[in-house]
Amino acid sequence: MFDPAIVQPPHRPSLEERALEEGTLDGTLVLKLGYRGAGFAGFAAQPTRRTVAGEVTRALETLLRREVDLTCAGRTDAGVHAIAQYVSVPVTVEELALPDRRLMHGLGALLPDDIAPQALYQAPAGFSARFDATSRSYRYRIVDGPARPVLAWDHAWWLKSTLDEVAMNEAAQALVGEHDFKSFCKATSAEGKPTHRYVSRVDVTREVECGESVVCIDVVGNAFLHSMVRTITGTLVEMGRGHRDALWVAEALAACDRKAAGPCAPAKGLTFVGVDYPQNLLTPWE
Repeated sequence: MFDPAIVQPPHRPSLEERALEEGTLDGTLVLKLGYRGAGFAGFAAQPTRRTVAGEVTRALETLLRREVDLTCAGRTDAGVHAIAQYVSVPVTVEELALPDRRLMHGLGALLPDDIAPQALYQAPAGFSARFDATSRSYRYRIVDGPARPVLAWDHAWWLKSTLDEVAMNEAAQALVGEHDFKSFCKATSAEGKPTHRYVSRVDVTREVECGESVVCIDVVGNAFLHSMVRTITGTLVEMGRGHRDALWVAEALAACDRKAAGPCAPAKGLTFVGVDYPQNLLTPWE
């Protein structure tokens, strides 16, 4: 029996897909940007909510006077910050000739104060900020102890208890390597999807930033699951506060069950800090 509910609507190629088929796109504009996450419902565009992608798309469409489709290196959740997010947009040969100064000045004027364009690069046609990335880096900041943070208030999680960052760092090494990170992923987003990821580094250190003591959790990997870094953080914090023993992090990882790990840390402490691409793939826009 014919079921109209399963019939998919015909694909309508975007302007960029049509241009690519016609051979009129000759390269890719890659924008490095930072943003304060508090005022956004995440990176990904949403019709009725303020998002990073929505603001950047509007600015680029005004500047280029056409529709654009953005691809980002990693979609951040609501409240998460970035200092080195990368987005890519296919461009024409005429647009490749636009001077860097004009584009950066235009983007700076068109974007709101909580999004900062930082650099422009050129890449070959077909480049994807998402699929060509070889690794992504995040830093989670925690201010521990009874003193309320001052300058770190908007981008760190304040815990009134004291953390043992040395013990946290030792326990975190169980997460390095290729593993099934299902325990550290939002349960609903893991259903029916692969949850193996490769994490090349997890470091927990205590640093002084602007005169304040901050516990920093740096995580680098090829890709990340939904809420993965925040759940890793919440798990390490449970252990660092003395609520769990040193073996618990490894046991939570091996369980492959979200209930086995710790809570998801607040979004405001997380910052997307970097992306790596193959050498010489990106060149400065001139």
